[in-house]
Amino acid sequence: MRERLEELRGEGLAAVEVASTEDDLREVEVGLLGRKGGITAALKALGKLPPEERPLIGQLANEVKVAIQGAIDVKRSTLGQAALSAELSGEGFDATLPGPALPGGGQHPIQAITRELEDLFLSMGFRIADGPEVELEENNFDALNIPTDHPARESHDTIWITPESQRQGDGRGVVLRTHTSPVQVRALREYGAPLRVVAPGRVFRQEALDATHEHTFHQMEGLVVDKGVGVGHMLHAMNTLIEGVMGRKLETRLRPGFFPFVEPGFELDARCPFCQDGCSVCKGSRWIELMPGGLVHPHVLESAGVDSSEYSGYAFGLGLSRIVMLRYGIDDIRWFMSGSLDFLRQFPA
Repeated sequence: MRERLEELRGEGLAAVEVASTEDDLREVEVGLLGRKGGITAALKALGKLPPEERPLIGQLANEVKVAIQGAIDVKRSTLGQAALSAELSGEGFDATLPGPALPGGGQHPIQAITRELEDLFLSMGFRIADGPEVELEENNFDALNIPTDHPARESHDTIWITPESQRQGDGRGVVLRTHTSPVQVRALREYGAPLRVVAPGRVFRQEALDATHEHTFHQMEGLVVDKGVGVGHMLHAMNTLIEGVMGRKLETRLRPGFFPFVEPGFELDARCPFCQDGCSVCKGSRWIELMPGGLVHPHVLESAGVDSSEYSGYAFGLGLSRIVMLRYGIDDIRWFMSGSLDFLRQFPA
């Protein structure tokens, strides 16, 4: 057995030495070290040797195996370097040419518009606020002057985490936030007045899904609280926002609207940027509903510890998903949460 192993060592090293291609090396490797190779067969035959010879022969077999494998690895590296050098020295090869282009990424369209709006409001002296998506009933409803019998609290509109049987009516129930207004409440409690803040984020509703309704969508809410704040300040901020998003001024109008957390409340409409005489986007009206707003209700200020006799404010909400659809001509809100790469590739960096 010892002589056979030494013979295999000599044959293997000689074969590696004369090998000139990767195929030659592979043939030597399989012939000696493969499952049916000579050294593998020798190792399997150890069991037939006398017990006192097995350790020495086993050690020798492993040494031969390691020696041959090491020689193969060195020769493989040498052949690889030689092939590379031959390729580099060949005619027509230019090492300065760029390699294959890597695929580029990009921002989700909602993220891109959110960043644009954040930059716009930062330039106007606002701070950017964030808050939890799983929110207390107190912050989502009570602190915003939404009464306990308001339809928005029902399960057909709100996604509740706390089962109905466990709700105590003490504001400690837990919901997936239905708007980003709770962030304004938290910001008022943390920073007090005066305050200018916008809160972009994801919100959740119980919705029957269609081209314009989704259970998960995005909003941005703005809040300004200071002395002497009025409707004119709110209208200026809203128009600046629309101009920043659409890239040009649009004709706007205010309509009365009711929202529990503002008094008086308004709906801001913008002249449809896609038509002159009516289209499917504006449903023939030539106006598009963009954002609600109004002067902050005194109860909301008081619930956050702000003296409503000294401070006033305005708040407005913006449907980011709708704005992005208008900006890019997207016809179905469900694309945003679809995860479709074909959709996202339309918005490169």
